[in-house]
Amino acid sequence: MASVSVASRLLSKRVLSKTKAIPAAAVQGSRNFHFSIYGKKNAKVADDISTHYPVVDHEFDAVVVGAGGAGLRAAFGLSEAGFNTACVTKLFPTRSHTVAAQGGINAALGNMEEDDWRWHFYDTVKGSDWLGDQDAIHYMTEQAPAAVVELENFGMPFSRTEDGKIYQRAFGGQSLKFGKGGQAHRCCCVADRTGHSLLHTLYGRSLRYDTSYFVEYFALDLLMENGECKGVIALCMEDGSIHRFRAQNTVIATGGYGRTFFSCTSAHTSTGDGNAMVTRAGLPCQDLEFVQFHPTGIYGAGCLITEGCRGEGGILLNSEGERFMERYAPNAKDLASRDVVSRSMTIEIREGRGVGPEKDHVYLQLHHLPPQQLATRLPGISETAMIFAGVDVTKEPIPVLPTVHYNMGGIPTNYKGQVITHTEGKDKVVPGLYACGESACASVHGANRLGANSLLDLVVFGRACALTIAEEHKPGEKLSPLAPSAGEESVANLDKMRFANGNQRTSEIRLNMQKTMQAHAAVFRTGSVLKEGCDKMDGIYQTLDDIKTFDRGIVWNTDLVESLELQNLMLNAVQTINSAEQRKESRGAHAREDFKDRIDEYDYTKPLQGQEKVPYEQHWRKHTLSYVDPKTGKVTLKYRPVIDQSLDEQECAAIPPAIRSY
Repeated sequence: MASVSVASRLLSKRVLSKTKAIPAAAVQGSRNFHFSIYGKKNAKVADDISTHYPVVDHEFDAVVVGAGGAGLRAAFGLSEAGFNTACVTKLFPTRSHTVAAQGGINAALGNMEEDDWRWHFYDTVKGSDWLGDQDAIHYMTEQAPAAVVELENFGMPFSRTEDGKIYQRAFGGQSLKFGKGGQAHRCCCVADRTGHSLLHTLYGRSLRYDTSYFVEYFALDLLMENGECKGVIALCMEDGSIHRFRAQNTVIATGGYGRTFFSCTSAHTSTGDGNAMVTRAGLPCQDLEFVQFHPTGIYGAGCLITEGCRGEGGILLNSEGERFMERYAPNAKDLASRDVVSRSMTIEIREGRGVGPEKDHVYLQLHHLPPQQLATRLPGISETAMIFAGVDVTKEPIPVLPTVHYNMGGIPTNYKGQVITHTEGKDKVVPGLYACGESACASVHGANRLGANSLLDLVVFGRACALTIAEEHKPGEKLSPLAPSAGEESVANLDKMRFANGNQRTSEIRLNMQKTMQAHAAVFRTGSVLKEGCDKMDGIYQTLDDIKTFDRGIVWNTDLVESLELQNLMLNAVQTINSAEQRKESRGAHAREDFKDRIDEYDYTKPLQGQEKVPYEQHWRKHTLSYVDPKTGKVTLKYRPVIDQSLDEQECAAIPPAIRSY
């Protein structure tokens, strides 16, 4: 407690008076601050953990952190089931990064040809390079058709076929008849703005329910006691007050951490806040070394060009005008899995067949397609290409380069959305804590996510979290007591960052981290480069102690929030690069040049008969669990086995590992 009092100063020119009757920030005269408005009736002002920052206590049945696709689906699912639910988000819901998803959402509806969710299951397991948990993949792919129909019923304006059915386009890694029936058309889309449509549809739907939204509140930490999650502590960015949200159930849906890299398709807000909160709580993150490079980010800008371009018939070309993907993936060609396409492009550039003055990128050609098709199916891409590359897609190709796009790893959960740890060879549920969306690792994506499986992941597991909580709890349950000092460390850290007076700006440290990650954990990785990256990241982590912030205020202090986000990014970055350095094999998005083969319990290139099973310690078909000591940045790695059984072997047989080729 002393640490807070000593470091704290009075809020500059704005002393927030405290009163037990009304929330502190409401005593500001004419301005109505958010937490004093509707739905915040039970808020009480406390001075247990800080005399200089107003602390407001709230009680809810459930609190959801994040309001993207997964957070909204979890929040209104809980409200619908009668739970008094808070949704805490650092952005207005429709500004969440779900809005940037372009391609579509996979579901075996069978509108274009005969389809079966078991074929989708097979493709997802194969796409994951057999690192995905097959029970979760079974759950997601079986639920997919119902999830898409539900979205349609919510009013999502899907593109249509001539006869009025939901239009489905071809997408990477999707096949028919367990890989033997050619290309599947399984991706339901809204032109090339599917995420935008999905997010607005879910937000519109959520307004039917009585969910309390705390918009522009930055979640600082989980409130953990004796291994149980009892809520979250957050900063109201509008007025600098601190809020403790006490709840029986906490759902993390904070998205990915793409901004650990210099060039990525992620929003500047994709800072892995949920992963970092879990890490600081002493819990593990899973498989963070698996970072997806999207094959087609605009060269120089990093903006996303959807895989839907290739789904509609676009092709990748090298400097010789050759459609080079035919050499790397003779069957799927340009619609091979994303990791395969990104590596193929990188090899073309390395071997001198890149385009442009530096020969450092390739072309995505669309101008052989009818202009009408581009206008109806890819209007957003046509606009993006013109703005960011100065290209008219009806006449010239788009310059593209593999760009960091998605994090397969995250907070380990089971298929019900419950956060788990792995002790003494068994998965153990963390009471009161759930995760869904990109921040979670269920793990449906394993070592490589298939395009259009991410929006599906959001709605299926957002809903699963709500269903699990409704199954195990009742609305209005009495909350267990919370220690008066809960959240004290978070306030002390906030105060330390606010008055930090070192020598390095937040932006300088962030740039160092991003450039190091970009250079040392790229599409192709080698031991020596990764090791050097680990050492560099260790040094950069220490520079957090030398950070300098400039804004000493507390109202809309973006300097402070960016510094807190940098702390979060740094925890994600050190886990990513250390996990990658340790994984001595190539699997999915993790491609090692010094260990080119996938190392499983058997050698699947040969007949299994007569082979001896490789011991668990010596093969790599297992999930990485990473822990960090936030004070020193030291990473500790453990492992847990992959789940190879589906939920029902009769209904859907598990897919045994095999060689992965497209």
